[in-house]
Amino acid sequence: MAAALLSKMGFKPEEKVTVKLEFMRMLVRLKLDPARMELLAGFFETYLKLNREEEEQYNRELGKLDRKEVDVIMQITTSWHEKGRAEGLAEGREEGRAEGRAEGRVERTREIICKYLTRKFGERSANLQQKVGQVTDLEQLDHILEDLFAASTLEEARAIINDDIGEPL
Repeated sequence: MAAALLSKMGFKPEEKVTVKLEFMRMLVRLKLDPARMELLAGFFETYLKLNREEEEQYNRELGKLDRKEVDVIMQITTSWHEKGRAEGLAEGREEGRAEGRAEGRVERTREIICKYLTRKFGERSANLQQKVGQVTDLEQLDHILEDLFAASTLEEARAIINDDIGEPL
């Protein structure tokens, strides 16, 4: 744990690369099980982040170390990257599903409005249906749908839709 706390100690910004390198070397020498190594390294990485230039310098310094030591260090960092990539993919899939569900609700609400307009006003409502087809905000569509039930004429429906999408009559 003390090794991981290195990242929180008061060191100068120009020492970040050296601190990370020495931390990783210390971690290798401790010969912990992979889970503990990953935990400590993750904690360390959370508090000591290198920018691109520092990361390049770190990689150059790694190249100067003993090959066996570098192999263990690379094994640790590779497992972080794999875990991060897997977490990122899972998060991306979930966001994609949520976005797809939201788009589906928007599309379904548009369909309901257009069916209602066709049923109530026939082909004369084609222009309004086209306008509704351009609305992408679900709340706005819900508001239009709710208000349309009060419309008894095509002109009232047109006024409601134009008002809700912010177009003049």
